[in-house]
Order: sequence, then structure tokens, then C-alpha cells
Amino acid sequence: MSDALYHEAILARAKDTAREGRIDGATRTATLDNPLCGDRVTLDFALSGERIDKVRHFVRGCALCRASAATLAASLEGAGRGALAANAGKLDAALAGATDDPVWQVFAPVGRHKSRHDCVRLPLAAARAALADAG
Repeated sequence: MSDALYHEAILARAKDTAREGRIDGATRTATLDNPLCGDRVTLDFALSGERIDKVRHFVRGCALCRASAATLAASLEGAGRGALAANAGKLDAALAGATDDPVWQVFAPVGRHKSRHDCVRLPLAAARAALADAG
């Protein structure tokens, strides 16, 4: 993996449209903005009890934010709601340079750029907001 901020794996994830869009009749949804850079993330969830059946994201923002949203959506779909905390911990470890997790490790170069941490954390914050009162 490259140490460049916008390396090939980040750009590939930012272009991943597999879970891009909205869910008609979403069980939970949240939209958050990063006023410092202008990123805006909307996450929609279709839940069955504790299970996340479907996740879709709509991002107006930088490649880091789009890549993080795509990664998170893929990681949560089909999982239990507890997977959100596990994924947040994995991202935090990647930003600290302390992970070999293949899913989140691609964000390790962002760790050296504190001003960009909010870009990759915004989708997780939106997911937390959407799922906060679910269940």
C-alpha cells in the first residue's frame, strides 16, 4: 500500500458505487455535514431488529469521505448493529497506524493528516446518528 494520502486503494473505494444511493422507506437515516471542508454524508439503513439488512450512502465530498462511506456500508450490510462500534475501532486503529486489518488499513496514510480525520470519520458519525435510537 502506498503512503500517499490519495493512493490507488482509496480512489478505488471512492469510485465504488455498489451501495451508493438512497433507500426508499429507510428504517433509519441521518445526514451530517463537515462545515470545515463542505463534505455532506447521508446514510440510509433498512433494519430488521438488530440486523442491518441494507445500507446506502449518498456523499457530496472528497475522495476520503466517499471511500470511508463505501467501506462502512460494505462492512455493515448484513451485520448486527454492534458492527458499527467494531468498525469505528478499526478505523481509529488505522488512523493511529496500529492495524493490519485489510478493510480499514487503506486509511492508515490519513493518520499523518489530522485535518483529514473528520473526512473519514464523518460516515461513521452519520451511522451513529442514524442508529442511535434504533432497536
